[in-house]
Amino acid sequence: MTTFSGGRHLPCARHLFDIPDAVAYFNTASLAPTLRTGLSAGEASLRNRAQPWKITSEGWFTAAERRRELFADVIGARADDIALISATSYGLATAAQNLTASPGQRVLVLADEYPSGIYTWWRFTERTGASMLTVQRRPGQTWTEAVLDVLDETVAVVSVPQVHWTDGSLLDLDAIAQAARAAGAALVIDASQSAGSIPLDMNTLRPDFLVTVGYKWLLGPFGLGYLYIAPAHHNGTPLEENWIVRQGAQDFARLVDYRQDYQPGARRFDMGQRTAFELTPMAIAALEQITTWTVPSIAATLSTTTGRIAAAAQGTRTDRSRPQRPAHRSVAAAAAGAWVSMRNRRPGRSRRARAWSMPYLEAGDA
Repeated sequence: MTTFSGGRHLPCARHLFDIPDAVAYFNTASLAPTLRTGLSAGEASLRNRAQPWKITSEGWFTAAERRRELFADVIGARADDIALISATSYGLATAAQNLTASPGQRVLVLADEYPSGIYTWWRFTERTGASMLTVQRRPGQTWTEAVLDVLDETVAVVSVPQVHWTDGSLLDLDAIAQAARAAGAALVIDASQSAGSIPLDMNTLRPDFLVTVGYKWLLGPFGLGYLYIAPAHHNGTPLEENWIVRQGAQDFARLVDYRQDYQPGARRFDMGQRTAFELTPMAIAALEQITTWTVPSIAATLSTTTGRIAAAAQGTRTDRSRPQRPAHRSVAAAAAGAWVSMRNRRPGRSRRARAWSMPYLEAGDA
């Protein structure tokens, strides 16, 4: 089982969330609970939005830039390298639009991965004439080993997660990034299942693109995501052309003096309506809390908690030949060294509390 060092063990933070004592919630891999500070920020932003005459021209920019800066710090990047987007599909589509491949080259993806990524690369191969290389792993083989076995000079794009969407396995991104650079392949990372809970450092990984939603481990609202874009791609083509990403957009009196040039860095790739008056304060509150905790400390604390679950579950019957209820699967998975969270359409009930579970896990070894 993977352990994380370099952070301090955090005290119980249950009081920071609106989670009743009778509920044990392990479903952050699907949808995070909202911080109480996020709820307060959201309520205040709705009241402010109800009186739009109080919103200044600076208000269209300042909070969005604060959100950009906070997320950049979480992943060890510069604010200029971050685009504010809506969803994983938006970020992956941006990456695909700004990459290329030739007939005979391949796009490497993992089996049983997030559908939006697969569909994006299907469209990419239709446009470029490249083909898909879907990596399967043999029994006893990690996803990292499976990727490294097939990553060669025919691969134009490597599109992988940090944590596998279906089974929760943790990939060694450092090893994959090094192999991708050696093969001359672009590296696209989907960090939606890990950003905010497992350390990431763009200075070390140096991917071409990294995308994540904001409503999982980043504890933010639905609809606000993030896209890291390496400086080499900053002059690329955005999915849309909106006014707020052009130079001089702060001067509302001159918006019809149309400009060819964009604001610096990755801002040209921002989604339309990035200001999100009602939601941005909630995202800021969440990112500020994560900054206070620090990601290494979050990872170390989760690792310790998962270890306690696994230790307590040792000896629990895990007969895979018989159907298991979701709560039973979560215990069995923890005993096998999994990383906490599981998914199922229906909640499973334990003896003492309700446990919302999922049939995949949030990051064991891979």
